[in-house]
Amino acid sequence: MAGTDLVGPEADALDLGAVLRALADEHRRSVMTELAADRSDGERGCNSFNLPISKQTQTHHFRVLREAGLIDEIDYGNRKGIRLRRADVEKRFPGLLALLEAESRGGTAAR
Repeated sequence: MAGTDLVGPEADALDLGAVLRALADEHRRSVMTELAADRSDGERGCNSFNLPISKQTQTHHFRVLREAGLIDEIDYGNRKGIRLRRADVEKRFPGLLALLEAESRGGTAAR
């Protein structure tokens, strides 16, 4: 069954302030560190992230990430898929995903 893409801003319209506000929350940042570390960039279900928060709060966090342009959401009606917008984020903010990936390993990015 095909889903409906819930799209955020175009790559050239990604706003640094919106991205930084989205990443300021520890739960949203943990989602992004997982996505950045997974180089397959496959679609993941919302429930595949180990977030200790309610489903309503998860929905809010994924919406903030989408509206900041960091992820795409695919609505299948009874569930949503999440996909990192790696190429768009790398184009607009080179090195940001490397920093997030380094955080997932508990280290710092290479200089």
